[in-house]
Amino acid sequence: MTNPDQQARDGTGHPAPQRLVSYLDQALWNLLLDASATQDALRAWLGLQDQFVRGVRGGVVLLGETPDDGPFSPVAFWPDDGVVDTALSAAVELCLDERRAVGENAEEGGLAVVAQPILVDGALRGAVGLRLDPQAAAGPSETFRSLRWGTAWVESFLRRDGDAARREMSERTATALEVMAGMLEQERFQPACTALVTDLSLRLDCDQVAVGVLRGRRTIRIAALSHSAQFGRRIDLVRRLALAMEEAVDQRAAVLWPLGEDWEYRITHLHGELAESLGGGTILTVPLHRDGEMLGALTLQRPSSEPFDDSTIQLVDTLASLVGPVLEEKRLNDRIILSKIAETLRRQAVRLLGPGYFGRKLATLVALCVIGFFSFAEAQFRVTAPSRLEGRIERAIVAPIDGFIASQYAKAGEVVKAGDLLARMDDRDLLLERLGHAADRRQRLAEYDRALDEVDRVEARILQAQIAETDAQIALLDAQIARTELIAPFDGLVISGDLSQTIGSGVRRGDELFSVAPLDSYRVILEVDERDVRAVEAGQTGNLVVSSMPDLKLSYTVERVTPIATADEGRNFFRVEARLDAGDPRLRPGMEGIGKTAIEERLLIEIWSRRLIDWVRLFVWRWTP
Repeated sequence: MTNPDQQARDGTGHPAPQRLVSYLDQALWNLLLDASATQDALRAWLGLQDQFVRGVRGGVVLLGETPDDGPFSPVAFWPDDGVVDTALSAAVELCLDERRAVGENAEEGGLAVVAQPILVDGALRGAVGLRLDPQAAAGPSETFRSLRWGTAWVESFLRRDGDAARREMSERTATALEVMAGMLEQERFQPACTALVTDLSLRLDCDQVAVGVLRGRRTIRIAALSHSAQFGRRIDLVRRLALAMEEAVDQRAAVLWPLGEDWEYRITHLHGELAESLGGGTILTVPLHRDGEMLGALTLQRPSSEPFDDSTIQLVDTLASLVGPVLEEKRLNDRIILSKIAETLRRQAVRLLGPGYFGRKLATLVALCVIGFFSFAEAQFRVTAPSRLEGRIERAIVAPIDGFIASQYAKAGEVVKAGDLLARMDDRDLLLERLGHAADRRQRLAEYDRALDEVDRVEARILQAQIAETDAQIALLDAQIARTELIAPFDGLVISGDLSQTIGSGVRRGDELFSVAPLDSYRVILEVDERDVRAVEAGQTGNLVVSSMPDLKLSYTVERVTPIATADEGRNFFRVEARLDAGDPRLRPGMEGIGKTAIEERLLIEIWSRRLIDWVRLFVWRWTP
């Protein structure tokens, strides 16, 4: 670069035009290198582009609020905002939309406008647009190459700002965490508030720091005030602090007094009165919130000579978003149990009756409908029990004498008719014995005739008695021989007895060989649980469904409740006998199913909850001293 002291002067003593350009370039380079604000650096960089890109008349830089998404807006112009016209705007918009360099030629030839996207780590951060002199501009290749090299400065500015912002965020987060750590060391709400305001007053060089909690919808109560262990006597200050906090909470935003130049409009009347009562200074109030719900506020006061800068305001805002939920949790935990219950009920009532919470309102409406339904809905209470069918009459066929099984003609499961032969016992010994008695009778008859011929009356009477005894023995044997044929006593079903594996084996008199039940007369045996038997009485009716015919309901009437419990498979039950009102030809003794005995009409909820209620009663009784 040319040294200004070596430049020639014109005849008037003023610097030559080249020297004026040199002075201007030097000023722009100094501004570029020393600028603390990115906007100033970008304006200086635009002014220097004529040294890198030939024919530059002016330019504009656009940056976005968020990478890729924007929105993108101008942040620097050169020489002023008049450089932006329709052609340059169209080129920059196309450049942003397509994320590529864009150029447009003038009618007489040569580049008139160019635009280059600004990409940082692949993310679109903005664009640069330059207006060129078509006559002085270089070719497209050289122009775009120079512009791409020049945008490296812009990328470095953006990276520098990002690094500074990250450092500032890291420092702000570390400070907030340190303050949080000191507050979390306190178990109770009041000491936590005192630790918070004391720490903030020391770290941020504040004259006063106060924290207040929201009571009700708009009333603030001061919880702690720095540099004052007993602040109850400073009633006027406490009142003004509370009013200032309420002013910020009502606006749901931070309030700064006096209001900064770049701040949005805020109502600061009560903050002004607070500052006047404190003898001047600057005041900052930041609401404490959790998920949009206002919890309280933090108020800080400094001398006018040390106003709150943006970094401090952001730190306090970050801290408020962290400490608000923690303080609220400690406050809620410090309350007595009755207060907690009352607050919970109040909050639920507000959510239920106030705006929003549609799901909660719908669930409550459904619950009320369910409660109303179960308060009036009644149903038939029925006792359910495992059941089985038995023949109303069961006839046992037993062995009439000691003997052996000769043959079998029926077995369990077969239907028989009255008089059908079921089995036959071996009668050969009986027949032989009968033959012996018959022979003995003939001999006695011959002797009796001889005694009559000899007119031996005494002998005749003795023989007559012996003949009668033999006749009785023969009659007994005939009866026994007749009973060796086991006959079905009536039409029915053989429900037990299978002698096919015992042909030829001996049986003793009275052994049960078969059991026969009629097919048109049944009874139902219900095994009623001991918890339900108190509700079952003779005369009640019910329905039985057997497993083999689930589509058939059989009605029955209870006849007898056996007062003796039976234990089986880990449960106690009582045997209840019932009469089957109507039969079905498909029914067979021994079929099992489920019987339901109708008791009475009861509330539906009582029917469903009776077992649980009984269990609770028994449990309470068990553990009651």
